Amino acid sequence: MSTFQAIRQRIAAQPAGEVFTPALFSGLGSRASIDQALMRMTKTGSVERIGNGLYTVPRIGRFGIKLMPTPENIAQAMAATDGAIIEIHGAEAARRFGFSTQVPTQPIFNTSGSSRSIRLGNITIRLQHVALRKLVLAGRPSGQALAALWYLGKHQVIPATFKQLATKLAPDEFLALRRARSSMPAWMQDTLLAYERQYG
Repeated sequence: MSTFQAIRQRIAAQPAGEVFTPALFSGLGSRASIDQALMRMTKTGSVERIGNGLYTVPRIGRFGIKLMPTPENIAQAMAATDGAIIEIHGAEAARRFGFSTQVPTQPIFNTSGSSRSIRLGNITIRLQHVALRKLVLAGRPSGQALAALWYLGKHQVIPATFKQLATKLAPDEFLALRRARSSMPAWMQDTLLAYERQYG
């Protein structure tokens, strides 16, 4: 089987709309042959290049409109090229938990990797480097809660903030958040302790 055929076969196994990088084809050929194969498939329309080193299999919606990958899927693929982890930005996390009604104008994600951005149509997806302790629970609801707490800051986080998170999170996720206190700054730990004393 040629490199082109092997790559095409692997792409065929990818769900439409998923984002991937050339790393998906590691071991199937040289980087030059992989890039050449992707270029050929991009020209035929079986693959779409959405950014530097980022590709997707085009997905058509029910009304014949081409659907693009979600910003989160793109951010995950971008971070994967660095071997990094990501989490939604605290502003979006705060909105999801009901602490804010403001919708961020552009999607931003916290990452353990390098800060960078990619333009997709009329939006710019940004990856913003943060300290690793802010990402200890990344990829789970408790990680989003932690991101919201960091974003709100010590002047807005009060015991009732943790009480609200307790009603929004599954019990095991809220427990995971409480157990991550060693990664929290002193002010957040103190507020969590006050919550536990006040609400049990």
